[in-house]
Amino acid sequence: MGPVLRRGDHGSAVERLQLALRQAGFDPGGIDSRFGPATEAALINFQRAHGLLADGIAGPLTWARLDGDGPVKPIDITDQVTLDVVADMFPFTRLDTIARHLPAVLGALRRFDLVDQPMVLMALATIRAESETFEPIDEAPSRFNTSPGGHPFDLYDNRIDLGNQGRPDGARFKGRGFIQLTGRHNYSRVGRQIGQADRLERQPDLANAPEIAALVLACFLAARRQSIKEALLENDLTRARRLVNGGRHGLERFTEAYRIGQNRLRDPVWSLPQVVSGAALDYFPVQTVPVVA
Repeated sequence: MGPVLRRGDHGSAVERLQLALRQAGFDPGGIDSRFGPATEAALINFQRAHGLLADGIAGPLTWARLDGDGPVKPIDITDQVTLDVVADMFPFTRLDTIARHLPAVLGALRRFDLVDQPMVLMALATIRAESETFEPIDEAPSRFNTSPGGHPFDLYDNRIDLGNQGRPDGARFKGRGFIQLTGRHNYSRVGRQIGQADRLERQPDLANAPEIAALVLACFLAARRQSIKEALLENDLTRARRLVNGGRHGLERFTEAYRIGQNRLRDPVWSLPQVVSGAALDYFPVQTVPVVA
């Protein structure tokens, strides 16, 4: 596995990258040991072809694919997620509530390998947008789910796109949890994915149990991991939020929490000292090499 390389680096490690890209069918042009725009373009296309985050950075995930090695897990930054950090991201939330539910959230993120900085921040900011109290909640009746004079959630009753089968499915499978899981189909599908089989469909109130609510959140984000990370890479928080919520609900809270978290949680990729040669990264111990695509 090679060192982390990005545009502007040069040296023998860049030459190795260029040769590997050419061998893989993505010609960077001349093999000149300089990471310029042609090498970056070849790398981005290689990453896209192999389902990697197309950030133009040769990190362990990209090297593993180039070298034919096994999968590489992302660097786990969840040990940085302390009560103080989350309290800054949730300035209007009781500390005892954060302390009570944070372990379940972090445990679920670890289970689904959502442990790198962008996905940890995505999860916490999503909770801030959906439930500023940092606890699983029920969806409230509104004009979007309840008709004038109708029974609560009657507009959901016949939502076949959600798998609902008529009254009382609207109320039975209303939004719950940290991420507002909604609809019979989603309760059934996500229940299986988190190891609850049909239990969640039979007992939908379980979606508000903190441990299950945290697993539902992590499962939902994991299914959209690639698209979310691409949006975050482009600094498009509106698109990242839409990938979860389908709209802009809570976008201001989401954005504020994400930005605060960026300032508090160190991203290993961009926290490395500036170097004039990609080869200099070889001097960093293996465990501190950032995992990027």
